[in-house]
Amino acid sequence: MRRNILVTHADAPIGRRLIKALYYDDRVDRILAVGAGPPPNAFDRFLASPDQRVAYARVDLARHRSMYDLFHSTRLDSFEIDSVIHVPPHGPREDGPPQLAGLAQRTAEARLLLHHCLEDSAIRRLVVLGSAFVYRLVPGNSNRFTEQSDLDLSADVPAETRAWIDCDMLFHGALHDDRLAVTLLRSATVVASGGFVFMNPAFDDQTGRCKRPIGFDPMCTLISDKDVVRALSLAAQANVTGIFNIAGRETVPLSRLAEWTSRGELALPGPIFAGVSRMLHLARGQRARSSLGGVQQRYGFTLDTSRALRELSFRPVYRIGRSRDGDGRLRLETARA
Repeated sequence: MRRNILVTHADAPIGRRLIKALYYDDRVDRILAVGAGPPPNAFDRFLASPDQRVAYARVDLARHRSMYDLFHSTRLDSFEIDSVIHVPPHGPREDGPPQLAGLAQRTAEARLLLHHCLEDSAIRRLVVLGSAFVYRLVPGNSNRFTEQSDLDLSADVPAETRAWIDCDMLFHGALHDDRLAVTLLRSATVVASGGFVFMNPAFDDQTGRCKRPIGFDPMCTLISDKDVVRALSLAAQANVTGIFNIAGRETVPLSRLAEWTSRGELALPGPIFAGVSRMLHLARGQRARSSLGGVQQRYGFTLDTSRALRELSFRPVYRIGRSRDGDGRLRLETARA
């Protein structure tokens, strides 16, 4: 079945790669790309194509009026959109700073998007990229999570992680809707070529050294951005719904990941680590990347991805590691195995 798909945050790194993959997918007819900024330069050839299969709209997904206008627009109707893929804000846009999403913005986007998808009878499928950091971590590196594992609902969860959990619960609550097919992918730490790391609390600020308490070096399960795009594409075409863990082949300590990205690390005594977290929160207010100091910087986990293999036929095909570029420097890269 050929689908007409709306993609949110298409100007973010994963969104840009997803649009390209969907454009060359024979199972996809039309694509409506939605972003917070202007269309990326990479979209020029898609938007100028004579077949006019791709259109771009600049929309603030956290504002009720903007979302209402989008879902009641002639463009959405003319493209006969039947599926939505929600990519969360992450990483730098081409036109400026990273796309940050605090508690209010992330949950507002999720709430408004889900509302309009449920209200629009033409939309039959919603695929959401979520985070595996929603699971409740216990001391040690022996945490291995299935889709049935408990979420972290404790009162002291940092605000950024709480935002992921709140969104997860919103979409989880819609899984049994009679009309809208909802699929939620809980992703491991996403790695892109060039040393970029997304959707990991330890790297949320995108700058400076990776910080962790002395004595802790949590294991990080990784997945290539290319494999994330493959998983989203498979979920959009699948006849099954529900929650699926997705991860790649590699699991490495946080210190190794910091080395691979050339960010380096800064190990701090526990009291100083907590103090730095509080100071950042006070300095940055609502936009603080306040997951610093959370259990994610102490304890690691791995993911059971057998359900994604069994029901979505998703198997990671990209390896993650370091290779030398033309100047002889070691860079974090992803490559097909």
